[in-house]
Amino acid sequence: MFDDTRAADRAALVGYLPGGYPDIEQSKALFGAMIDGGCDLVEVGFPYSDPVMDGPVIQNAAETARRGGFRITHLFEIVQSIADRGGRAVVMTYFNPVLAYGQDRFARDLANAGGLGVITPDVIVDEAAEWLAASRTHGIDSIFLVAPSSPLERIAITAASATGFIYAASTMGVTGARDSVGSAAPALVERCRTVTDTPIGVGLGVRTAAQVREIGAYADAVIVGSALVSAAGSSTDPAAATEAVRALTAELATGTAR
Repeated sequence: MFDDTRAADRAALVGYLPGGYPDIEQSKALFGAMIDGGCDLVEVGFPYSDPVMDGPVIQNAAETARRGGFRITHLFEIVQSIADRGGRAVVMTYFNPVLAYGQDRFARDLANAGGLGVITPDVIVDEAAEWLAASRTHGIDSIFLVAPSSPLERIAITAASATGFIYAASTMGVTGARDSVGSAAPALVERCRTVTDTPIGVGLGVRTAAQVREIGAYADAVIVGSALVSAAGSSTDPAAATEAVRALTAELATGTAR
């Protein structure tokens, strides 16, 4: 994917939604709308009961999915629907569900569903040996986070084990659309580039095409979550909500060109 976006001189657009929001079938339609709108990659979030990184918009959506009966098997079902549509999908999940399901089993079932990787916000590479082995066995990318507070030594250790891309948080704190992107993001990406050639995606706080353009000027991928979740919840009419997500994605995609 990054070979293609670099050849086109643009950043990749990555869109996030919690899996199973507001229900399983509508969730599949919403991910399809992100693909149709121009997302190069989608993140299927695991609706988790005790998130540490998610702001209120994503927390509320995840709780709706949980109340609707979301189960881990639905995660693979949704990923399969994205792959069947021709999209690229990674999963973003806190690690307890992976531990409960079994690390090798999770990587195997995700690979079988057509998933490409897993973002694990609460795992450091020092404690991920079993997960890294399972990921390699089943051809799944292991995507770790770095933050503005990460010293260069930690970034280098993280980058040495990360595959696919590195998720650079634009700011300290939780997810949520903001009026401006964290000012620490460019310096964080620059520090990452001194120790790795792995592509770097920047997320947290992005909601407009102008912000996508600003980040895309120095990062390989721009990650949008809360703004798309808000669009998905903008109407109780499934068709209208799906169109809102498609339209916002298409607008955001206009900012990826450099």
